[in-house]
Amino acid sequence: METWDITSLDVQPHQPKVLRSDGEARVIAITLPSGEQLQDHQVHERAYLFVAEGDVEITTQDGGSQTAGTGFVVHFERAERHEVTAKSDARLVLLLAPWPGPGHPSER
Repeated sequence: METWDITSLDVQPHQPKVLRSDGEARVIAITLPSGEQLQDHQVHERAYLFVAEGDVEITTQDGGSQTAGTGFVVHFERAERHEVTAKSDARLVLLLAPWPGPGHPSER
């Protein structure tokens, strides 16, 4: 068993911390300072984003948006474009599965 206390990990802004990465999934802890964003992007895997602390705004490819606070979890389909903006200092956990996903550059 592996465990992590996301709220006490030393994760610096702009330096995401990979907690686990294997043939099943990749789990990443991210600190996103207020006002900063994970700019519009998409991934080859399904993506699950958990807000462990703070508040963020999630914008989807269709222009919809959702404000999300501590405890919120969102799922994105493969290749679904999205953007995440921190409304306050935020601590996030990103789970990508399967890892790596079909078409990922590491699979070429």
